[in-house]
Parts: sequence; C-alpha cells; structure tokens
Amino acid sequence: MEKKSSLQNGDYVVIKALDDGVNVIGLTRGIDTRFHHSEKLDKGEVMIAQFTEHTSAIKIRGRAKIMTSNGEIESGK
Repeated sequence: MEKKSSLQNGDYVVIKALDDGVNVIGLTRGIDTRFHHSEKLDKGEVMIAQFTEHTSAIKIRGRAKIMTSNGEIESGK
C-alpha cells in the first residue's frame, strides 16, 4: 500500500482578492514561527493554498474572501 504524502492530506484554503494588493503569507511550524512564503494578489485573482508539514498558518492582509471546508469569511472589512 502506497503511503500518501502530507501534501496530499492537508486542508485547502481558497483565497479570492476583492481588492488590489492582498497579501497572503505562509507561516512555518516549529519552535519559531517564521514567514516562508508570500504572494500578492490583485482584485479577482484566486489562490489555492494548502496546510502541510511546513505551513501551520496563513496570514491574509487586505480585503479577500477566504473559503475553507469549515465555511467562508471575508477579511479586511
């Protein structure tokens, strides 16, 4: 039986920018929380992000719609 990597098992988050200049920042796991990835989205752009063994949190700056398996929320209001 083939073992699935944690990349295939992580939860996905869909982020849709509602304004230009939305920042999406991935934060690491471990003793020290650090930034490991950052993206800037313009209005209408969509990013699909995934929690993995390296990503424990995602920070969003700006007005965006965030869709998860637990529901939807709008940031930056």
